[in-house]
This record gives sequence, structure tokens and C-alpha cells, in this order.
Amino acid sequence: MQYDIFFSISQTPVDGAPPPSEQRMFANFFDQVVAADALGYGVAWIAESHLSSQVQKLNPNPVIPHWEGEVGLNVDFLQLSHQVFRRTKRIHCGSAIMNILCMGGPIAAAERVAAFCALHGADPSEHRKIHVGFAAGRFDFMNAASGIVPRDAIERAAGRVLKNKTFTEACHIFLRLLNGEIIASADIPRQSLERSDFRSDEGWDKVVAAAGHVRDRYELEPRWVFDKIKIIPQQWRRELLSLIVGTHAPELQVEVNTLAPVQVFNLSITNPDVIEQTHQRLREAFHPEGGPWKREYMPRTTFVFINEQDGLSDEAKRTRAHAEARSALGAYWKALQGTIDPSRVEKAANNALIGNAEDVAQQMVARFHPDDRLMLWFDFFNHDCQRVISNMEAFQRKVAPRVAELLEERG
Repeated sequence: MQYDIFFSISQTPVDGAPPPSEQRMFANFFDQVVAADALGYGVAWIAESHLSSQVQKLNPNPVIPHWEGEVGLNVDFLQLSHQVFRRTKRIHCGSAIMNILCMGGPIAAAERVAAFCALHGADPSEHRKIHVGFAAGRFDFMNAASGIVPRDAIERAAGRVLKNKTFTEACHIFLRLLNGEIIASADIPRQSLERSDFRSDEGWDKVVAAAGHVRDRYELEPRWVFDKIKIIPQQWRRELLSLIVGTHAPELQVEVNTLAPVQVFNLSITNPDVIEQTHQRLREAFHPEGGPWKREYMPRTTFVFINEQDGLSDEAKRTRAHAEARSALGAYWKALQGTIDPSRVEKAANNALIGNAEDVAQQMVARFHPDDRLMLWFDFFNHDCQRVISNMEAFQRKVAPRVAELLEERG
């Protein structure tokens, strides 16, 4: 297995205490990423968010009305990556995720990535990559502030399907510009709405009613209209960039791989059958310039609640780890929904790694493939920086070697 680390930089209250200041949050992050580098974690995956989660609660239809604090403080993965690379020696950086719809859209995103790679790769000895996870964004108020809103009755009726269509258009623009192509909006496939895009007749019927006439397909106007363009800089080291799409839509995973080698993001709560189907699909569809598909090309996030504190028995460590998990996961679902749903907490706990070092090692061997890449999430609703670092250390010094032993015994 390969071990990466996920950083949320989420400024939230914990156990009734006020959230740390922004300065303390970033100081904690830098302490933790430096420790991760020294401990040998492969990639620091950093959450990216935009605009205040607190302020959006003042709007008539807030997306997360019960969230306290800020979902994330990092608004620019590329700027933060420069700071990480300056402070570390081995660790790579990954975005989890970069929203390519908002804050300028796919054209601006492609040019920012190229500019970063040109500066980062100016030293010919530099070998560390940025792993750009890109998606349409989780919270739509961020996209709406950038003008990504329905433009007519048909688009309003399409609901979430419209977001998928907009993202597909953005993917074509983003990837082709990063390929170094000269393109105009006329070169980008037109998106349309069809019955097969919707999960039910009811969803499709809303579109037909909004259109006022029955058709098999309703074409959408391009979201981004432009004459021929090519991004600059042009002569940057493309070997320093890996691309990872954040979607579980099978057809889009295949479509983006007609343009470039694009890996796939995976969430910790994804059904195992979906995970295996994705691996099978990408073994056939992965862009040939990327070589054969590997399981590590679908990094998997997982919460880690480990307790290896001194002076405790194995059972006491296990008990405390489970209590910490229940507290953190309960706070998370309450923040998202306003009430604690025990079934949601239980499901999330079943997908987390919880216990002492031996417990966590046994869970990993039972749950994951030996070739999986894990994005280990230690700072989830935890602002105790030293405890987070000690958990990171316990994993690498006790869990990882034990997993290797168990896999070797299993053959």
C-alpha cells in the first residue's frame, strides 16, 4: 500500500471551544506537512474551498445552514503548494479538489496550472509533482458567485444534471489547453439534455415542460464563448503534473481519457462494487500516454482515528479511539444536516480506521487491496496539532510496518 495524507485546514469549533485563528490554522498545517514529509508520506492532498461558509448562512437558501466556522481556509492550492515545497524535501502536493468552474473557470485554471509548473520546474533537479484533482465543486454558492447559474427555464428544470453538463464542457477546455492546443469554443463538443441523463421520468418531464415542446434532445448554449486561444506559458515540464478527475460518472471518466491520462478521485464512503467497476473501466479506457492503469491511480480517502498514547492499555487505546471517532463524526453530520443521524455516523465509522495500531492494521488488510493508495485524514475535527502529528507518527512507525507483515503472511 502507498500512504498519502489529507489536510482539510477546516476552521471549525471542536467540543464547544472556539475555532483557532486563521494564523494558528495555517501554522498547524505547516507543522503537520513538514512532519509528514519527514515521516515519508507520499502526497499531501490539500482541500481547497472558496468564500465564507459562515456568510452563506445569511442567504435565503444556504447550502450548509448549520455549519459552524469555515469549511476550509485554503482558497488557492497552487500558492499554498509553493509554500509547502519551500519547506519540505520529498513530499508531493495534491489538490482535493480544485474547482474548475468558479473563480475564472477552466481557462483561468489551466493557465494557473501551467504557470505553476513553469516556476516549480525551473530547477531542472526538481522532481516533485502537483497532483491536480479537479471537479465541479461541492457547494453551489461558490459557483453561483462566479456566474455559474441556470440561464433559462430549461436549465433551471435540469437541476443537478446541468452542473454535470457544465463540468463536462469545462473538462474539455481545461484538458485541451493543458495539452498545449489552440482551441476556440466552437471546437468544444456541445452539451445537451436527454432522457438518459436523468434518473427518473419525473426529472426529464420537468425539462420537457419547461421547454414547452417535446424533443429527444435539448441543446445547451456553451457556457464559455471565446475565439481561438492558447495558454501561456507554453514550455513547461508536463511530467511534473498528474491529473485526477473528481467524478463517479462512468461516461465522463472515459471521455476525459480521450483527451489526456486522467486518474480518478475516490471518496471513503464509496461502495466497494463501484470502486472495482471503476478500476475495470479505467484498465480499458485510461489514455495510452499514461501507460497501464494502476490501482494507485485512484487514491482513496479514509478517516484515521488512532490512539497510541503512552501509559494506556491496548483496550483503553481502542476505547478512546472509538470515542474520538464518534465525537468527530457526530459533529460533522450535525454541522451538515443540523441533527445527528446515528445511522450516518455508524456508516462513516464503518469506513474509517479506528482503534490502536494493531486494530488499524488489521482493518486495513481486511478492507484494502495491497496496491491501493490511501489518503489518510488525521486532522478531521481535531485542532490539537501535536496530537495530530503523534497520530501520523504512530501510523508510520507502528501501523505501516505491521500492515507489511500481515500482507507478507497472507502471501
